[in-house]
Amino acid sequence: MDIFIAALIGLQMGSFLNLLVWRLPLMMECEWAQEHAQYSGSPLPEQAAFNLFFPRSHCPACKTTLRVRDLIPILSYLFLKGKCAHCGTSISVRYPLVEIVVALAWAGCAYKWGLTWQALALALCVSVLIALALIDLDTMYLPDSITLPLIWSGLIASSLGWTSVSLVDAMWGAVAGYLSLWLVYQIFLRVTGKEGMGAGDFKLLAALGAWLGWMALPGIVFFASLVGVLMAIILRITQKIKADAPFPFGPYLVLAGLISVYGVSITDYLGLIF
Repeated sequence: MDIFIAALIGLQMGSFLNLLVWRLPLMMECEWAQEHAQYSGSPLPEQAAFNLFFPRSHCPACKTTLRVRDLIPILSYLFLKGKCAHCGTSISVRYPLVEIVVALAWAGCAYKWGLTWQALALALCVSVLIALALIDLDTMYLPDSITLPLIWSGLIASSLGWTSVSLVDAMWGAVAGYLSLWLVYQIFLRVTGKEGMGAGDFKLLAALGAWLGWMALPGIVFFASLVGVLMAIILRITQKIKADAPFPFGPYLVLAGLISVYGVSITDYLGLIF
């Protein structure tokens, strides 16, 4: 029953994450446009209220406000046969897939830790990590509005005993996570004159360190780097991306972090790969 309840909550959380992943980058771009206009002395662009709550959920194609029955996780997609009920535009299969993945993540936390504060804290952490991976894939943004609270919440959860990581290990995990990628960035910049990654990656690894402790970082970085390089090679061979095109690293850090949440160690990573 605990697992079933967690899965239902996860379905609703997955539905919300679909909204967050779509709207937050647009909100950021609107804010940047406002700031640019303000500093350049240009007229401020007029725009309607747009945030996580307004306007109500609607079809991106026909702009029709969706009914409650159109927003039921998974079931609405199946009932509508993957199309908008109003204009017939196809709905991306990613929406129900995200809902399923998040539901399984919440169920996995309930299975491992029961209905406890630790399960709730880690389920929320996993949900946020999934959102970050999707945003990075879509836009190559890792928003400070998500990564920074994730760092602080990891430290707070550790101090409250909601994770198995001590506060000292969590603190040094955040420090080591940020500095390790920052150093790689600085060395790469000085050797090549190019930026190899964004600051969002530093903050994401700091958040993983805060939640999982500094001990988990070597395995996370190793696994994420290896899988990321292999994926980049495959995409370039298949000409999905150009050789000099930017490539998001966040999703691979998230993948490694999610594996670590459920108890995989650095030696287990080697087993997963080899």
